[in-house]
Formats: sequence, C-alpha cells, structure tokens
Amino acid sequence: MELFPPIPYAGWSDTLATVHRFAQVVGRVRLLASPRRNHWWNVPFHLTGRGITTRPMGLDPTFTIDLDLLDHRVDVSTVDGRRASFGMVGRSVASFHRELQDALAAVGVSGVDISAARPFDLPDADRPFAQDTEHATYDPAAVTRYWQVLSQVNVVLEEFAGHFSGKTSPVHHFWHTFDVAVTRFSDRVVAPAEGTDPVTREAYSREVVSSGFWFGDPTYPDPAFYSYTSPEPAGLADAELPDGATWLERGGSHLAVLPYETARAAADPRAAVSAFLEAAYLAGATRAGWDVEGLACRDGITDPARRA
Repeated sequence: MELFPPIPYAGWSDTLATVHRFAQVVGRVRLLASPRRNHWWNVPFHLTGRGITTRPMGLDPTFTIDLDLLDHRVDVSTVDGRRASFGMVGRSVASFHRELQDALAAVGVSGVDISAARPFDLPDADRPFAQDTEHATYDPAAVTRYWQVLSQVNVVLEEFAGHFSGKTSPVHHFWHTFDVAVTRFSDRVVAPAEGTDPVTREAYSREVVSSGFWFGDPTYPDPAFYSYTSPEPAGLADAELPDGATWLERGGSHLAVLPYETARAAADPRAAVSAFLEAAYLAGATRAGWDVEGLACRDGITDPARRA
C-alpha cells in the first residue's frame, strides 16, 4: 500500500470519536494495572502487527488487552492461557465498557475498578462511560486505515528517535489526545506554574521537545505532524521551517505543524516528514541551549568506533 494513505478527518470523525473513547476505557485499565513509570510512560498504548496493545500488566494474573483493528475485536488474555474476546463493530461506548468489564472478570482479573470511569479531557468528561450510548459509530474500513497510518507514522518516528542519544520516551500512542508521539528530554528540571494539574506536572517535570502525529479534532480538523518545545524558549516561532510547515499558536504556546496532506503531496513523503521533525527539534533545542551535537546519534549508533 502507499505510504501515508488518505485519512481526512471529516470522513471518519464520528468513528474517531467512538474509537477514542473505546481507547480511553482500555486506557483506564492500563492506568490502574501497570507499574508507574516517569512521565506516564506506563500509560500509553504500543503497536502490534494487528492493532494496539496495553502490553502485559498485573501479576495476579498478568494480562494484556489487545485491540485487533483488522478483525475489529478486543482480546483480553492472561499468561496462563485464559482468554475472553468481543467484537467492536456496532457497539456504543456503554456497551464496550460493559463488555470489557465482563471480559476482565472472565479471565480472573480483579481489583481493577473502572465501573465509574469517565472520559479524560473530552467534551463529555462529566458523563460516565457506562452511560454513553451516543457514541456508537464504527466504520471498520476507517478504523483499519487509522491503524495502517498509525503503523507507518510509528516507524518514521522510530527512525527519528534513533537520531538522539539522550533520554527519550518510547514511541507510543496516547489515549488522552489520540496521538502518537516521541519525546526528547534534557536534564533541566522545570518548576511548574502555580496550580498546574498533577498529570501535566509529571509529564513536563523536565524540559522537552516532543514530536508526533495526530488525526485531527474539532479544533483542528485535519491530520498533521507536529512538534513543540516545553517550556517554550524565546523566539521559537521565528525559526524557519521546511516548505508547507507553519507555526500554530495553540493554548498560549506554539506548535510546529506539517499537515498530513502536505507530506503526502511531497515527492518523497518520508523525507519531508523527517526534515520537518529535525527542523522543529533544532528550532527548540538550540534556543533552549541543548548540547545538540553531543546528543546527536547518527544512524542510531553511539559506539565511537563504529561512528568513525
């Protein structure tokens, strides 16, 4: 298949809203059952050959939740071979929430209570998942396309991640904002603003340049690659970006944005995305005073003998 196939937001926004909430239901289990990691690295999803996974979690029993986005099923399985599965097509969020709880109970998972869970940072955050019969649109072809695009972007971000030798997050898929991202860190501790919520405090306790891709939302209804630096250094939005990329003011700071359609239209889409990610990183890292050369990792190699 082609690299970066079309996935216009308007063509699957209703399905996206449903799947986003499905992911948040599973994400609540992930949050409760996984060992805590710095900057919430334990919470996002990772990709498989057929969809997305929580990876193994828990000890009694150790279990995994996989969303198969080709067969459109949820698999809850334990390391001792117990398994429960249900389909996603035609389900409301409330139905998905109920079936997931039943599947967890069927394989012997206890002590993970999501009965009163609600969406996080979504417009319907005051409504429990158990009461959401509104979101029930599920276009299987669109969901498979989402996973295919996610997989391709994941590999490009993995390549980009390999160019940095400092502390870096995994490439992972956040159920909060439904984006896939990789974050580079400096060792500079950040003092959060007064009143910053605990989630944000932990996510941004160190200086970062974060890069990724999101599928669009009502406030920016187009898929796009992005990058931001936090805290934002002076003059960031004055930095030059490759053709087609722009600085977008959002939430009082600036995102470097390369629209997905612009990348698709490039003679070499992969190279266009790579150039954008590198330019946006350099814009933030140099203005923040990072040791850019010392942190570089050409071709994913740090061994001096092999780099010579």
